[in-house]
Amino acid sequence: MPPLVDDGLLEIVGFKDAWHGLVLLSPRGHGTRLAQAHRVRFKFHKGATDHAYMRIDGEPWKQPLPTDDGKVVVEISHAGQVKMLATKDCIAKGIHESSPAISAVHPESSSIEDTDDDFEEERRNFGAALSFRYMGDVNKQ
Repeated sequence: MPPLVDDGLLEIVGFKDAWHGLVLLSPRGHGTRLAQAHRVRFKFHKGATDHAYMRIDGEPWKQPLPTDDGKVVVEISHAGQVKMLATKDCIAKGIHESSPAISAVHPESSSIEDTDDDFEEERRNFGAALSFRYMGDVNKQ
């Protein structure tokens, strides 16, 4: 399923290290798409490194990892949705977009109310961009 900013799913994207994570900030930068989920749980055990680089909604952090036989559990879930501001030329796509491709993915989203111009701008969201790639597309560029 293509990434949509208002589908209620988390986009799980992997990157090799902090430098690769910085590439994600560039317009054509992308990570390795791992999954889409309503929630995710990471269990970290003692390993070759003492930290992992993580980021949620653009906010990075360095997650300390166990140095003994313990484990660190990080749980992430969708906590709700807020309205976001977007320009008219925003490339993000949402469930309520008028694109035929989106309506084919979510047929329940195409209805008489969806064509009401008063709410069209309100339905626009900011987020899922063209730089998001499936794992098979990573080496094609």
